[in-house]
Amino acid sequence: MSTQRSGQVAPGRATIADVARHAGVSKATVSRYLNGRHQLLTPDIAERVRDAIETLSYRPSPMAQALKHGRSRLIGLAVADITNPFSVAVLQGAEKACQEAGYLLVLFNLGNKPGRERDALQALTDYQIDGLILNRVDTRVQLWQSAVGYGKPIVLVDRAQEGVDADYVSVDNAAVVAQALEHLHSRGWNEVLLVSEPCNGVSSRSARRDTFIAVMAQQTDKPQGMRGSFWESTTDNREQLMQRLLALRAQAQDRRPAVLAGNAVATLRIASAVQALGWSLGREIGFIGIDETEWAALIGPGLSTIAQPTDALGRTAARCLIERLQGWSGAARKIELPGTLQVRGSS
Repeated sequence: MSTQRSGQVAPGRATIADVARHAGVSKATVSRYLNGRHQLLTPDIAERVRDAIETLSYRPSPMAQALKHGRSRLIGLAVADITNPFSVAVLQGAEKACQEAGYLLVLFNLGNKPGRERDALQALTDYQIDGLILNRVDTRVQLWQSAVGYGKPIVLVDRAQEGVDADYVSVDNAAVVAQALEHLHSRGWNEVLLVSEPCNGVSSRSARRDTFIAVMAQQTDKPQGMRGSFWESTTDNREQLMQRLLALRAQAQDRRPAVLAGNAVATLRIASAVQALGWSLGREIGFIGIDETEWAALIGPGLSTIAQPTDALGRTAARCLIERLQGWSGAARKIELPGTLQVRGSS
């Protein structure tokens, strides 16, 4: 049943009801036109609807259109800790890939609390999110069975989950540690302390620790080979970290001590401790950190780093997810990208 034509439009953005009134047709008729079912309309009615759309500058709601076809075109990104520069950089890369493909990115900050992962998964259905890029807090917590129950694709980034049949995107952790140690050794630093945030439940940290230990084991019998030790840094053991750095210099004796930071958070803690000790990185103690940041060049003589390809990690994770959403159903992929050495005065 048609309605009377009217030139009056409700204030604000034009609606499908406004178009129907302006064209003197029903909302169902406008819907048929918008959905491309022009064969069901007479040429005169189709022209009237088209003119009304142009006159009112009507644009269909992307969300309404997507929900009608069973997709919201929303992708979730759940990060373990938004205060970590790594998380922000990955977010930016993922957002670019989503925008290019016509998706919107929804951010979930897990705040390093494993329980919040369930909230992010529940949002897949509560908010009609099409899929999730997940940077897990604690991979010891078996969450995968509940994730599978939501029936939507999930891509893991940075932190692997044993037994999970899902795409996984990460830097090549073994390669970046080996690259950092090779650089330190080439510059004469041969007494090395790896400082990491606690490894329990975080696969990337564990992989870096294990590679460090393996490389050091190979150096044991070599003349002037490197010696290494490992320290876990937390928010509560700043004083102990300072004591550990003092011990590193003391035990080095005729060797040259250096620190390898496992990520940007550890780098900040080390820089703070070194400043409190009145030292200069690159002089009393060498340094290289995993993760490039905007401030790395500004601290002391400049901090040497192994830059993770954070933008590429975010982009790749998003593209993997979008490919799944578009129907690709191949085997789960493990994608590891190389890091890049940035040499500055600290090493």
